[in-house]
This record gives sequence, C-alpha cells and structure tokens, in this order.
Amino acid sequence: MAHYDLEEQEQIDSLKTWWKLYGNLVTGVVLAASLAVVGWQGWNWYKGSQAAGAAAVYGVLERAAGAGDTQKVKAAAGELAEKYGRTLYASLGAMVAARQSFDAGDLKTAKTQLGWVAENGKDEIRDLARLRLAAVQLDEQAYDEALKQLDSSHAPAFDARFAELRGDVLSAQGKKAEARAAYRAAMDKMADKQGASRELLQQKLDSLGEAA
Repeated sequence: MAHYDLEEQEQIDSLKTWWKLYGNLVTGVVLAASLAVVGWQGWNWYKGSQAAGAAAVYGVLERAAGAGDTQKVKAAAGELAEKYGRTLYASLGAMVAARQSFDAGDLKTAKTQLGWVAENGKDEIRDLARLRLAAVQLDEQAYDEALKQLDSSHAPAFDARFAELRGDVLSAQGKKAEARAAYRAAMDKMADKQGASRELLQQKLDSLGEAA
C-alpha cells in the first residue's frame, strides 16, 4: 500500500511540474478554441438575424413599389443600405428604388442608388447596376463617367452588353472607329447569333458607315 501511495505521489508531483510548465499554454488553447466555437455560433446567429431583418424590410419595399409609393421605397432602401448593407436584399432594394426614382424623373436619386450597388454589390447585380448607371449617364451626356463604369471588371456573361453600351457612348461622342470596334466586339461575344438583339446591334454598326 505504501508503495502504491508513493507511486501515486510521484505521478501527482510529475503532473504538478508539467502543469506548471505548460498549464498556461493549455488553458490558452482551450480558451481560444472555446471562443472560436462561440464566435462561429454567434456569427451564424448574426447572419441569420441580419437576413431575417433585411427580408422583412425588403418585403415592405416590394409592397411600396407595387403601390407606387416612391417615398416609402426610398426610405426602405435607405434602411436596407444602412442596417443590412452586406446582404443581397440591400442591393436588390437599391435597384428597385433606382427604377422607381428613374420612372419618377428623379435621375439624381436613381444615380445615387445605382452607384451604391456598383460600389457595394456583388457579382451579377453589381454588373447590372454598372450597366444601368452607364446608360443613365449616357442619357445625360456624361460620357466620361459612363465609360468609367464600362471599364470596370465584370462577369464574362456581360461582355456583349458592356461592349455594346460602350459602342453607344463612343458613337454619341462621334468616335466612329472606336464605336465600330466596340460593336464588333459585342457581336463576337453574343451567344445568340440570330436574335433580335443581334439585329439591332447590326443596325447600330451599319449606321456608322464603312470604315475609312
């Protein structure tokens, strides 16, 4: 029994020594792991909460848009951008609000909303915002600003649309050779080789006349 107690005491002393050397490290690792788990769970909860809140506000915006309530649409879009700016709902809301503002003749607000999506949106919706913003700028004869939007990187699926609108801007500037090159690039990128969009593009190209 005494031998067992001695052996046990030696193990305890050995454990105490080990803990004195490495205890702080072990505690730190355990604490860090615990914080990581809690943080991950908290982040998932936060994202879920953000999505739910954004969806509710976007629902209000959609109903307001259906009723033609431009002011309520603008207010809801502003709330989405301010409180839920990282969600897809914020970009969608800004796009809807931009359309409402454009239809109401409020181009300044429409450009602001499209500009927000162009800066903060992601993927396809960002590219659509840049195209629409460039189109509004073309209407306003803000050609340099429009070309700046069209020079931005975008998904390959939008190559034809960016090139065609670039051709429209260059044509409006009287730069026929550059416009012609842009239209031809758009035709090369078009997936639909026989559709109405290609026919319209061909008409634009023909209107520029033959290359000198």
